[in-house]
Amino acid sequence: MSKEIFQSKEYKEIMQKCLVDTIALLFNENKYFSILCRVENIEFTPMLPNDIYQQFGSEIIFSLSGYTYESASINKDYLTFEAGFGSESIGSVLQIPILNILHLIIDNNTPLVINHAPLIEEDKSPKEIIKNNSMEALMNNPENQKLASFRKAQKK
Repeated sequence: MSKEIFQSKEYKEIMQKCLVDTIALLFNENKYFSILCRVENIEFTPMLPNDIYQQFGSEIIFSLSGYTYESASINKDYLTFEAGFGSESIGSVLQIPILNILHLIIDNNTPLVINHAPLIEEDKSPKEIIKNNSMEALMNNPENQKLASFRKAQKK
């Protein structure tokens, strides 16, 4: 299947509705579930300490059960829930954009929904997004921090 369909507005709208409707069904049936999602654009309130946050990769799995499940809610744009992190179970409320959810998983790791729609900022061109993401990835590597200093020095 062509990748263009995954990037179309229509496909993104279908995926958004599918995820919202499926999660609402799971809530109505009182079924626990897990999500695999992109870490980018997740809002943590309060923000987690850096030593915990930096342990996350680009994707993370959250299991919604117990208190986390009980605290969860969904609307057309976000899945929200409270979770504890680290050995001290530091609490934070997470607000996850629906299209950040890559897999919706039930029972013993059974994928229920797989989302191929990218979460793209509408006001930027794909070239700008790729350029910004590439530079961010480059600068996140500690070995490349000296490049940032070099670029600043050259601009002066």
